[in-house]
Amino acid sequence: MKDKSFDHSVHIENIATLARIHLADQERQDLAKSLDEILEYFDKLRTVNVEGVEPSAHAFPLYDILRDDEVGTPFDVKTALQNVPKRRNNQVIVPKIVE
Repeated sequence: MKDKSFDHSVHIENIATLARIHLADQERQDLAKSLDEILEYFDKLRTVNVEGVEPSAHAFPLYDILRDDEVGTPFDVKTALQNVPKRRNNQVIVPKIVE
């Protein structure tokens, strides 16, 4: 079970350093309390009997809702270029971004 004497301040300081954030004393205390609550919840989860339950990546089954790709009639050049602001020789002209 949970060790009540465990000091989270070292871990919180390390996380704050990695995240490059400054924490006030009250914020450190609040985070330590939150971390305690999270760890208590994990202790509760350890007591759940999961024997015979298959591991899954999601709580609900996910299905691909996209349609299958089908070959269709391609656009003709005129239709493909009808909304292009600049074109030349049936090609789209875009601003140069590399010098």
